[in-house]
Amino acid sequence: MRRLRRILGLLLILAVVLGVWVAIDLADHSRHSMRDFDPHEVARLETRMWRSYYDHRSFRLFADLVTLLRDQYHLSFWRAVAGAYHAARGAVVFQRGHERPDYLLALPDVVRYYELIASAATESFDVRRVSEDEVEWWIVHRQRDRHPPGDLPHALAILQSDIFHQTESDFAVHAQARADAMLLRDAGGDWGRIGELLDTSWTSLHAVVNR
Repeated sequence: MRRLRRILGLLLILAVVLGVWVAIDLADHSRHSMRDFDPHEVARLETRMWRSYYDHRSFRLFADLVTLLRDQYHLSFWRAVAGAYHAARGAVVFQRGHERPDYLLALPDVVRYYELIASAATESFDVRRVSEDEVEWWIVHRQRDRHPPGDLPHALAILQSDIFHQTESDFAVHAQARADAMLLRDAGGDWGRIGELLDTSWTSLHAVVNR
């Protein structure tokens, strides 16, 4: 009985410490520029996340999302965990869909994801609009047989244009390389080449937003 009390007491202390840590972490309102990221690392992580998504490796996808949000978007740990949760859940909801009304069920989680990113960014953007842009390119990619080839890079360019308030044409190279990577993946292409295209994509975006 005494041993049980000690275990329960230890668990209570751990719960209190965890609660304090989460509260302090969520109260962190420090901000960093979204232009400050390592494009090569973003490309590497995105390549891994794509593989995890299509291989249904949920834990690795979640872990890489946390790493991306912490190291590249500069979120605090628990904000990154929350963001990864909403991004992963939104992706799962979308993956189960068959038509636009189904796909739009992912939007609330995508909105929460971008709200967390916006809360840590020095740049301001319309969270709802950017979230809709995000889900829109997901839909265009999923329904690519219903769209002309240019629609996917166009949707990807709109997303970055609305985040960084620059013209869509500024992101043409980024969007085309990322779209090419997606289509290569869909065709069963080599992951090494996909990684190269994503590296080209994010390196271009980094140069455009920091010029």
